[in-house]
Amino acid sequence: MESLRPQRLQPGIGLGNASGTLRSSLRPGVTVPTAPPPPVSCLSASGPPPPPPPLQLHSLGMGVAGASGLGATAGVRVGLGSPGNPAVLREAVEAVVRSFAKHTQGYGRVNVVEALQEFWQMKQTRGADLKNGALVVYEMVPSSSPPYVCYVSLPGGSCFGSFQFCPTKAEARRSAAKIALMNSVFNEHPSRRITDEFIERSVCEALASFNGNREEADNPNTGIGAFRFMLESNKGKSMLEFQELMTVFQLLHWNGSLKAMRERQCSRQEVLAHYSHRALDDDMRTQMAADWVNREQTVPGTIARELGAAERELEEARLAGRELRFHKEKKDILMLAVGQLGNSNANTLPANC
Repeated sequence: MESLRPQRLQPGIGLGNASGTLRSSLRPGVTVPTAPPPPVSCLSASGPPPPPPPLQLHSLGMGVAGASGLGATAGVRVGLGSPGNPAVLREAVEAVVRSFAKHTQGYGRVNVVEALQEFWQMKQTRGADLKNGALVVYEMVPSSSPPYVCYVSLPGGSCFGSFQFCPTKAEARRSAAKIALMNSVFNEHPSRRITDEFIERSVCEALASFNGNREEADNPNTGIGAFRFMLESNKGKSMLEFQELMTVFQLLHWNGSLKAMRERQCSRQEVLAHYSHRALDDDMRTQMAADWVNREQTVPGTIARELGAAERELEEARLAGRELRFHKEKKDILMLAVGQLGNSNANTLPANC
């Protein structure tokens, strides 16, 4: 029995049939409903930035209100700003960069790319647990003309992107570094830590949002109980660290893996305990991509539709200055699926694939 457990908890492995086919139970059509971003005030451009308000995580209720499984894991939108007000976002970013420069390098123009790298190296020297080191990684979107787009991945895995019109590749790199530095700095504030008070407030908000009762919060077999379990398991962590964990569950839900695990009678607690300690790696991405290949072969055009939606979501989130890893991972997994398909099904995919 124990030997079967690792298989039951693998993304993309379905119930199967008598012949032992494990992926046949997964089908297309699984999407992640998006919740509105929590209200986060932007900064004024004048003077040092005030401490950020605490993030509200009531939108993270996992399958509550009678859902049979973990359900949708709505995104924690860590990035500040609104797609409807890019000027305010730009002023907020500049205010944080100026304040950071003042307290670390004195007055004058700051090299934001160097400042971001130095920030994470400083965290590492002060004892931060950075399993993959303190290196900040930049990725330019291939383009022969402006606007240029750049993504930056922080050591923990969080991802941000250039949020302005960038006429040069260097400017795109700086734009991505600015929004990443702002979120890195804010992430150090005490209000960004998961505490007992924060957990209690978040659970109460989830109960109110889904008309739940207190017994549900204390029952690990309910969605709100699983939500409390995740928060308590991550007590002391920051919002960015928690977001990195939630990205795994968002992808598992989007891919249909959580549904397949429910069909194999995996409990919420079992799934949470297993994936709370597993990083998103190439093996998981390859498994998810193979699921989308199977869906494409069953319903031609599936990947094209999903890829188009993923690209639109990524663009909207990037311009709003939000954390991007979930959206970017979706696109990367779908592009990996395109590569697995090869040229045989190229006529069903977008021309830019």
